[in-house]
Amino acid sequence: QVQLVESGGGLVQVGGSLRLSCAASGRTFRSYVMGWFRQAPGKEREFVAAITWGGGATFYADSVKGRFTISRDTAKNTVYLQMNLLRPEDTAVYYCADRPYSGSYLRPRDYDYWGQGTQVTVSS
Repeated sequence: QVQLVESGGGLVQVGGSLRLSCAASGRTFRSYVMGWFRQAPGKEREFVAAITWGGGATFYADSVKGRFTISRDTAKNTVYLQMNLLRPEDTAVYYCADRPYSGSYLRPRDYDYWGQGTQVTVSS
């Protein structure tokens, strides 16, 4: 089994920054791609960013491109999401997710393992 634990969420003002972390553990952890999703109240969970574990290729939703950066540290089994120039519409619970094999990475159902989520609130 794989465990994912997010941290780094909090309350920040408009234009501020936060860095989320997601630590993976478990005997069977073997990622192909790791992603970040977010879910605001009353809305569906949406794709934010993803990174391939081996090559480090990155992918972003248009809404965060140029403001958010995803990265990973393979030695620590940790993926990060650096969020800059935060906006009120970025307010959501942020989840990291793991997909252990190749294929689509944009939909929540593409991922096998999920963290518990961390709240990000951007105040205006």
